[in-house]
Amino acid sequence: MTWATNRLDALLAGEAAPPPVVETLGLGLLDAWEPGRIRKRWTPDAALANGDGSMFGGYLAALADQALAFAAMTVVPADSGFRTLNLQMNFIRVSRMVPLLIEARVIDQTRQIIAVRADIRREDETLIAEATAQQFLQPFAR
Repeated sequence: MTWATNRLDALLAGEAAPPPVVETLGLGLLDAWEPGRIRKRWTPDAALANGDGSMFGGYLAALADQALAFAAMTVVPADSGFRTLNLQMNFIRVSRMVPLLIEARVIDQTRQIIAVRADIRREDETLIAEATAQQFLQPFAR
């Protein structure tokens, strides 16, 4: 176990408080993790709707960034932290205000980079958006 997987376990058990931004934005947490993968189900608040009833894409990007970070946490070395180096979003379909299933997974890892990918789907498995990111590993100061 590492600091990161211990943190994931504590978040799942309700034994750790999420960062303030998670509560402010209403991102929720995760439902499950295993090495290299996380899953979560998320239900949007009506306050996040655009005028036409669709979901604001920037909010989907925030959800993706969080899920991608959680996925990286499942494999980050014990002596390192990480930061998102870049984030790419592809919007496939307009998302309405319906529950979403988000799955993020590690697709590659080197000494300095963790590459991650996320799919955001409706409950009927229709793909709404996909995201990729690279997480830059930063060894802790000694």
